[in-house]
Amino acid sequence: MNAIKINYSAGDDERFGQSKWWGQADMPDDLEYPFIPFKDGDDDPMTLLCQIRCADLAPLDTDNLLPHEGMLYFFADIDRYVGALHNDEEDFYEEDPYHNGMGEWAPEAFKVLYSPTKEGLHTHGITDSEGKPYGLPAERLDFEACEHAATLETKLLGLPFEVEMQQAYPDYINLLQVWEEDRWSFFMYDCGILNFLIKPEDLKARRFDRTIVYLHSC
Repeated sequence: MNAIKINYSAGDDERFGQSKWWGQADMPDDLEYPFIPFKDGDDDPMTLLCQIRCADLAPLDTDNLLPHEGMLYFFADIDRYVGALHNDEEDFYEEDPYHNGMGEWAPEAFKVLYSPTKEGLHTHGITDSEGKPYGLPAERLDFEACEHAATLETKLLGLPFEVEMQQAYPDYINLLQVWEEDRWSFFMYDCGILNFLIKPEDLKARRFDRTIVYLHSC
């Protein structure tokens, strides 16, 4: 099984319609921007982790599991773990009703979207309470092949790093594995890893709605 390592680097533009980490999502009209449903009715936008131009992955996807055209989008309720986005005075680890901690996350806490085309995109200008662009500045993405069970890497495909995860979800592979990053103050407990997991048959059928997300610590 092949896997694809994701490398990111700071840029000076919003990378419209290109592969990027953070930034604002460039989506067609038939995709709705995902929000986090709160009990008080004041829904918050999910943070865009990354959008990926699928054509960038085609040369490295030797098992032909991923789509090779269009765009993939990964969103998550991740702000609590990113220093620049966490403005709550409550303790970082407090298990409040809206906190997604260790273990499998609720389906309302993340979203994977796919557009088979990259035409007709427009940027969702999500802003915070002060009118500033929501999230962190967009960063450039580059891709390279890596080991299918690569350890502390941000990657697509392959198996989760932790053997316990492989045993707990034997029928799943990585769709995306997210590792911490110091320069973003992005920390998930102690050496946390966030895994978007999917069954190979669901991936081939483009059933991204069947993705599950699990946060664990190594």
